[in-house]
Order: sequence, then C-alpha cells, then structure tokens
Amino acid sequence: MTLRKAGCLLMLFLAVSSSFVSAQQAGGFYKKEMQSLQAAIQKNFYDKASGYYVVVVDSSKRERKNGYLREYTYIWSLCALYQAANEIEKLDPKTRLMAPLLNIMQAYYDSAPPKPGYSDYIMKLKPGERYYDDNQWIGIAALDAFARTKQPSNLQLGKLIWDFMMTGYDDVLGGGIYWKEGSKSSKNTCSNGPGVLVALQLYQATKNKAYLDTALHIFNWTNAKLRTPSLLYYDNIRTRDSSIGKATFSYNTGTMLQSNIYLYECTGDQKYLQDATAIADSSLQFFYGREKFRDSYWFNAVLLRAYQHLLKYNKDTKYIMGFKKCLDAALQNDKNELGLFNGRQGVQNLVEHGGMLEILARYAQLENRYKLTGPAVTGALQK
Repeated sequence: MTLRKAGCLLMLFLAVSSSFVSAQQAGGFYKKEMQSLQAAIQKNFYDKASGYYVVVVDSSKRERKNGYLREYTYIWSLCALYQAANEIEKLDPKTRLMAPLLNIMQAYYDSAPPKPGYSDYIMKLKPGERYYDDNQWIGIAALDAFARTKQPSNLQLGKLIWDFMMTGYDDVLGGGIYWKEGSKSSKNTCSNGPGVLVALQLYQATKNKAYLDTALHIFNWTNAKLRTPSLLYYDNIRTRDSSIGKATFSYNTGTMLQSNIYLYECTGDQKYLQDATAIADSSLQFFYGREKFRDSYWFNAVLLRAYQHLLKYNKDTKYIMGFKKCLDAALQNDKNELGLFNGRQGVQNLVEHGGMLEILARYAQLENRYKLTGPAVTGALQK
C-alpha cells in the first residue's frame, strides 16, 4: 500500500469517526439509529404479501426442517420485536406497535393440551415445537406492557403464559422448568430465569403470594444448580446425569440479575439488591470488558434490561456506559448498505435485529436522562 493511499484511508476513517461522534453530541443519536433500523427491518424482513416476517434476508439461507422450507420467521424473532415494540411505545405511546405484532403471533398460537401456548412456527405451515422460553419472552413483554398501560389483555396474556410454562415444571433434580415441551433431557437457565421474571411480574400485578412463592423456589433452584463461581450462569443441567452445559451467555445472566431486582422490589430484602450489584459487576467485566459484544445482540438486550432496571436503585452508570462501548462499536463497524447489521457468517436474521432494535430503543430512553457522550466511564446526569 502506498503512503498516499494509506493517508487517504486514514482521513476517511477519521471523517467517519468524526461524523459518528458529532451525531452523538447532537442529541437524539440513538433514537435516530432506532428509527433507521426500524425502517430497515420493515423494508427487508416484512413480507407484505403474506403478512409475515421472513427469518433471514437472503432466501438461500433459509433452512429446511422435517423436509419443509422455513421461509418465515420463528416465534423467537417476534418475541424480540414484541419487547422492542414495548420499549418504543415507552418513547412514543402513539406508535402502538405491540398490537399488530401480537396479531401476527396469533398464527403461532396452539391451543393443544395440557395448556395453550405458542408454537415455534406458523401453525398452518407445519408447526414445530413449543419452547417454554419462547412463551416466557412473550409473557415478560406483555407484563411489562401491563405495568405501563394497565390494559387487562396484557395481564391475561401473562397469565396464559404462566399456565403454559408451569406444565414444564416438575421435581426432577429438585425442581426447575424444562427447555421445551416433550423433551426432558435438560433444564436450562433460559427457561428458569425468565420463568422467575414472569412469576414476579404477575405477583407485582396481582399480589397473589402463590406467584412469589413459586418465583422464589425456581430462583433458588437455578442459583443452586446453574450459578457459576463468578456469579454468572451456566446454560443447562442435564437430567440423565446432572452434568452441566457450561456455555455462559449474557441473556442467562440478564434474567437472573433482573430477578434479584424484582425480588428486592417484592420483598424489600437488601440482600437481593446487593446480589444484583455483585452480578452486574461480574457481568460487566466478562461480557463487555473487551468493548465488543461477546454474543448475539438479542442476548445482550436481555442483560441490558437488567442494567437499566438496576439504575432505579444503583445510580452508578458504569454498567450502561460499559455496554455503550460495545454498542457504539457495533454501530460503527457492523452496519451495511441496507441499514442492517452483518450477522454471523454474513447471515442477517430477524432475531438479532429485533435485539438491536430493543437496545437502541432503551438507549434512546437513556439518552433523555444521561449524558451518553464523552468518556465511557462518566455518564453524569443531565437532569
């Protein structure tokens, strides 16, 4: 490479970086990024002809399962969009994005016994399986919306999810919820952490102590079986031999961190708030110390929920500022000409974009209260 060419590349890099910083300093940066991504998702993932979302942009990357092409998205991606819609409605309630998504999700609704729930795929197009965590993400978003709007339909949906998820609970290994219906090979943090959240949100909404009692039982079981020595969380425990699947993902830590915060709110016991801060400290270094996301955007969105919730009681902004470094790196380096993000192996899938949309919506909320520019170790209050 010639010196002249290298100099031009450096000038281009500095110009891009300067425009990125200038946009941040202008205010409303993350809201603009949110709106841009929202438009890109609708343009590239929404299929007007069918009324469904596609699973990935590149049709050649869509998989076959049991001999059938899975052209449209799995319910998981809609869970991500549903939570993101709730966060956008917090910014602007007039958007009313949750109701249309719930209408689409009704195509995945399965009334089969023992309790109704949502299948992972469109019912009329060869449905697949019912996952307890998929359903719990729907319940969490619906109950978040109930806390905000007090609409009875949101509480009703939360209770429906509760009824379904508890069909996955038994006393094997002392308790806990399986990962998916019809398979008893493992009990996972991803089906127990969000299960605790659904129970605690229902307790806050109804004051029915049965929800709190169940939440505490599942919470204590998950800590006993799946918490790591560094206060993060393993992926699963296998029922055949109690062996541990030791993968450590940000969303598992996120649900259990937020469970501690809800338990503090529900019980007033300071130990839960202390534990929440300890988990937040450990997760900040592990997941964000390299200033680049370790795992998927959606996984990180779940941990961000807990960091944002923790700000109600712990005013230290180091968690959201450490997360911000990784977010800014993704915004600067991972976006493409479509306004989407380059996924793993170049595959742009909907769940990742739903996760990033939620992250941007949450930072659009945060930038209304905090100075999110400048050194990532500060974060002083604006007002």
